[in-house]
Amino acid sequence: MQVARVKLSSMDHKKLDEVANQIKEIAEKFGASVSGPIPLPTKILRITTRKAVSGRGAETYEKWQMRIHKRVLDIGLNERALRHIMRIEVPDGVHIEIELKER
Repeated sequence: MQVARVKLSSMDHKKLDEVANQIKEIAEKFGASVSGPIPLPTKILRITTRKAVSGRGAETYEKWQMRIHKRVLDIGLNERALRHIMRIEVPDGVHIEIELKER
């Protein structure tokens, strides 16, 4: 059996959950089997920089971080459902990736 694996990633988890729920609703509407959205571990990118550029004065640092949230959905291969999923308006900042797999 073939499935379409939909991988979503974004820095804003609210937008990510909205898109994941839209995809799930579309797949269920057309009768495709759906598993997910499965939350994957959040990737945290950290950068520490020194505030004083010249190197003089107290050693004070600024800490910056960016969180990348991810979700995965597996959808049973249904051509009509996939066509509608491809037409979803994806908000800025949400990255979507669809790949076909054998289960």
